[in-house]
Amino acid sequence: MKEGTVKFFNESKGFGFIKETATGQEYFVHISGLLVDQIHENDEVTFELKEGKKGLNAVNVRLAN
Repeated sequence: MKEGTVKFFNESKGFGFIKETATGQEYFVHISGLLVDQIHENDEVTFELKEGKKGLNAVNVRLAN
């Protein structure tokens, strides 16, 4: 599992970006990739990566403990 911070998330459109803590890389996240009801800017999360249509996407996103 990777760790990161929600940089941006638009609830009405259902997508956003997560910045990985270790590398500073940013990954697209779609609401379908969330394992929690919702995420907000600056939330600490854990996630996995999966190849999507336009590169790697964050999936299995959940709030970090």
